[in-house]
Amino acid sequence: MIRIALIGCGRISYKHIQAIIQNKEKLQLVAVCDKFIDRAENRASEYFNETNQIVEIFTEYKHMLDEISCDLISICTESGYHSDIAINCMNKGKHIIVEKPMALSKFDSVRMLETAKFNDVKLCVSHQNRFNPCIQKLREAIEQGRFGRIFAGNARVYWNRGEDYYAQALWRGSYRLDGGCLMNQCIHNIDLLQWMLGGDVDWVHGHVSNFMHPYIEAEDYGSIQIKFNNGAIGNVEGTVCTYNKNLEETLTIIGEKGIVTIGGLAVNKILTWRFQDNGDNEEEKIKVFNEEVESIYGNGHAFLYQDMIEAINNEREPYINGYEGKKAMEIILAAYLSDKEERRVSFPIKDINSEDFTKQREG
Repeated sequence: MIRIALIGCGRISYKHIQAIIQNKEKLQLVAVCDKFIDRAENRASEYFNETNQIVEIFTEYKHMLDEISCDLISICTESGYHSDIAINCMNKGKHIIVEKPMALSKFDSVRMLETAKFNDVKLCVSHQNRFNPCIQKLREAIEQGRFGRIFAGNARVYWNRGEDYYAQALWRGSYRLDGGCLMNQCIHNIDLLQWMLGGDVDWVHGHVSNFMHPYIEAEDYGSIQIKFNNGAIGNVEGTVCTYNKNLEETLTIIGEKGIVTIGGLAVNKILTWRFQDNGDNEEEKIKVFNEEVESIYGNGHAFLYQDMIEAINNEREPYINGYEGKKAMEIILAAYLSDKEERRVSFPIKDINSEDFTKQREG
């Protein structure tokens, strides 16, 4: 039985509680921590209602580390605190699942990787949509070579976020603790895009704007063009300005012998599945691999936790380790720099810190 603690009990944390419960044969939640005790109490109650097990409650994570014994910690705090909390926990010998983005600078992401290696602990980044059945099937088709040469891919996120969303947590939309729609809302789809297109990034060209949200400092619209070393082109368009509710999150992969588009609320439904080899019945694929989801967070967290359990028990790397987790983050940081300096940004990137853009725009 792996003992787990949760740090940060805000918006996304309920999915982590659900995932722990869904893996309760091998996971036991022993503590929750949040600076707002009522939020921690709510998550502890959710777990108790399903398992009849009492969870210790803390408001300061360092105190929690001193008081409880655990093997694994999930970090669901404000994005800007992810790296420091993860490093402190790994230096205590804890395995880590960290919400996206893993950090807000390349320097901090590298520090996390080095700390995990030094302490011989596992570091997993929560890009749970990689576990969606239709995403797994798309990845399988790519690995089987069914697309032939892949030319391009498109990631689109057309969502809506209003002033009430940002008022719920004042850190949202700040470069120091969050970033804008690319870093917060679009990073999952950017992760899928770069994963499917493969190869290292050659350069990134990005544009960001704030059209409708003057009460935040970061972008509410962003577009990125990504050139990969293998010649493929990635195109990203993301916004939280969509009128007047969420419209779509879609991923399209274009090759010489096939085209696939996956959409739905959380890239959970096949919209187009066509290949030259005629190896599949498109209608059957839709029936088998499409799934229903209750929210934009999808159903992947339970599988991500299952994989982390297996990684710990079998002494292997998690499916989405820190090296994988930092790739989409680096693309977004490069897009921010590209917009600021009005140029393509070549890879590998130098250290870029999201907070640098706060200083630039204030100065």
